[in-house]
Amino acid sequence: MDRFILTDVQWAKMEPLCLGKKTDRGRSGKDNRLFIEAILWIARTSGPWRDLPPYFGHWNSVYSRYSDWTKVGVFQKIFEAVSDDADMEYVMIDGTVVRVHRHDQGAKGGPEAR
Repeated sequence: MDRFILTDVQWAKMEPLCLGKKTDRGRSGKDNRLFIEAILWIARTSGPWRDLPPYFGHWNSVYSRYSDWTKVGVFQKIFEAVSDDADMEYVMIDGTVVRVHRHDQGAKGGPEAR
């Protein structure tokens, strides 16, 4: 993959917090940056895990690793580490999915209108 979402500065903050580094005991991750990029791809596209492009690895392996990291709070630590440098490039608020009850919209209704 040629393009990454993460900048080198952001990755430098995240890398020490990732599980499976070469210095950790036990199984090490093949490429933690590519794994984080896969998670960001899922978040950005809102696609199902099965649609994860093959260059990120097998979708089930990526999901299993994501699940393990979530259980031990790795993503919370990563978020705290990079939240001081917010990049608003991918922020979008879409009001088309907001549901409002008809009484809150100013629509006519209720017992008085009948």
